[in-house]
Amino acid sequence: MAEFDVIIIGAGPGGYVGAIRAAQLGLKVACVEGRETLGGTCLNVGCIPSKAMLHATHMLHETHENFEKMGLMGAQPTVDWQKMQAYKADVVSGNTKGIEFLFKKNKVTWLKGWASIPAPGQVKVGDEVHTAKNIVIATGSEASTLPGVEIDETTVVTSTGALTLANPPKSMVVIGAGVIGLEMGSVYARLGTQVTVVEYLDAITPGMDAEVAKTFQRILTKQGLKFVLGAAVQSVTRTASGATVSYKLKKNDSEASLEAEIVLVATGRKPYTQGLGLEALGVEMGPRGTVKTDDHFRTNVPGLYAIGDAIAGPMLAHKAEDEGMAVAEILAGKHGHVNYGVIPGVIYTTPEVANVGQTEEQLKEEGRAYKVGKFPFMGNARAKAVFQAEGFVKLIADAQTDRILGCHIIGPAAGDLIHEVCVAMEFGASAQDLALTCHAHPTWSEAVREAALACGDGPIHA
Repeated sequence: MAEFDVIIIGAGPGGYVGAIRAAQLGLKVACVEGRETLGGTCLNVGCIPSKAMLHATHMLHETHENFEKMGLMGAQPTVDWQKMQAYKADVVSGNTKGIEFLFKKNKVTWLKGWASIPAPGQVKVGDEVHTAKNIVIATGSEASTLPGVEIDETTVVTSTGALTLANPPKSMVVIGAGVIGLEMGSVYARLGTQVTVVEYLDAITPGMDAEVAKTFQRILTKQGLKFVLGAAVQSVTRTASGATVSYKLKKNDSEASLEAEIVLVATGRKPYTQGLGLEALGVEMGPRGTVKTDDHFRTNVPGLYAIGDAIAGPMLAHKAEDEGMAVAEILAGKHGHVNYGVIPGVIYTTPEVANVGQTEEQLKEEGRAYKVGKFPFMGNARAKAVFQAEGFVKLIADAQTDRILGCHIIGPAAGDLIHEVCVAMEFGASAQDLALTCHAHPTWSEAVREAALACGDGPIHA
């Protein structure tokens, strides 16, 4: 008889959520994690510590830029870097200890160590082999880099090293204009670092609505970030004072270089499955190192499942969480499901940027008729009151049925506002449904309603 109903390998957002949900559904569950703390990359060296740093530096920005406008007078604060790092560490500790408490509450066994799968139904942790009816791979991802670029996490860093620098540098080159690069670039720009972002493509935030991306770049430029677009990085060479980034501009093949104290490599992430023994098991793999699964998260090996960053799809903590809940329900005999068409994305800069569903560019490529309702935060009283009136809400609906197809927001609290649209899309709502829903005044959410009104007869305040 198997020791556990399910063993989940990895205690990141997908793994720990899947473990808790499976336990709640009556299964006997173990979760393998080799870190000293639970929560995976997200809670330890990713989402959570970076948001703490974004919050702290945003508060610094407010004191320097807006306090005096509000009549808040006094000496401007200075940065105690060690205290800021301690604050970040406390935030991480509180969250990771919270997961440990939830494991105990739900009777999830934490198998401490690194796992391998010697045979179907078996998980080896250290010298012990545990048996399970089902095994779920939830091992997440690691930072990817460029050929020939060596990471030392001191001078040439990933997001992990960028969170623990000895001091804010005077200059930083960020390679990659995606979510991680722009969030960390914003943190250090607010701390006085001269930040230059080098991006291979001709626009920032690949895959984002083009109008939002253009506005976003303009705002970040006003905040002090510099951009070199259409540039292919050739090498990163360490120097006595930092590093030199050499790149080639695609438009004319000319070569140039940038020097900086710190180079942040933010060129995406790749699945982390090393050491599991998947090749020996005969597990079928997908493109770019992903584990291939079917619609129910099953691999080609009976009883072996995979979720989160280890499989195809956007590498987002909340996508992994949804898959963790879904696979737990499937293993408990229920009908777990993830609606991949309604997974929001958020960039936690100021202003925030959020999106869900399709972009105009995707709909044009499909040849689908659509309409756009757009509303600027300049017309929102609450946004103007807090000096965050830049940006807009852009709602996209089907031209015939009025069904909401997507939403793209750049502005205050965009990461929270987007969920109103997510719920609407989950229920197949129309733009009119959203427009007819009363929204409290004064709130930022009124901008979402106004964008929905703009899909019809027009907004009130623009």
